Amino acid sequence: MAITTEKIVRAVGEARKASKKRNFTQSFDLAINLRDVDMSKPENRLSEEVVLPKGRGKPVKVAVIAGDELALAAKEHADLVITKEELEELAKDKKKAKKLANDIDFFIAQAELMPTIGRFLGPVLGPRGKMPKPVPPNAPIAAIVERLRRTVRLRTKDKPVIHVAVGSEEMSDEEIAQNVEAVLSHLERKLDKGMGNIKSVYIKTTMGPSVRVEV
Repeated sequence: MAITTEKIVRAVGEARKASKKRNFTQSFDLAINLRDVDMSKPENRLSEEVVLPKGRGKPVKVAVIAGDELALAAKEHADLVITKEELEELAKDKKKAKKLANDIDFFIAQAELMPTIGRFLGPVLGPRGKMPKPVPPNAPIAAIVERLRRTVRLRTKDKPVIHVAVGSEEMSDEEIAQNVEAVLSHLERKLDKGMGNIKSVYIKTTMGPSVRVEV
């Protein structure tokens, strides 16, 4: 199976043309259907992160759970900083914890706080695939946050299909195509048969019709 840059650009252009104007900036979403992958086996399910070379085209919220120096450094770069004390308070308010888990895209945590986070927020963050990335107290937090703002998750559950945002309407067709290629290249390396495990690929805007990427 071969998908060229030209074919991806063409499909993105068709999806853009077929999409009606909305009163918000729509995302470009990629749908990848897999084949010959038994999703009843947990080891075959994917949970991967891919850095999009051209970014997501929309704001990505990152929260840092840390103490002292790392919390102070994170205030300039993260959307939210949660201290150890605030973490314990959050654990008492399940509704607030769930809202936070839905609002924040990625969590980073000071490594020594991970056991506490697992106990207090694990039941909320775990099922959403949002358990924090542990970092040391002297971590280069600005670079880590910046990288996460360009990162997307590839996840499968019981069905052999992946849905992932690869850009927004404000980006060019070529930029979105580069992001699509990054996702496909990552899957090619991870899947047992590489591109042979990919049945079909579709691109669409949030509210628009799907356009098949020609193979």
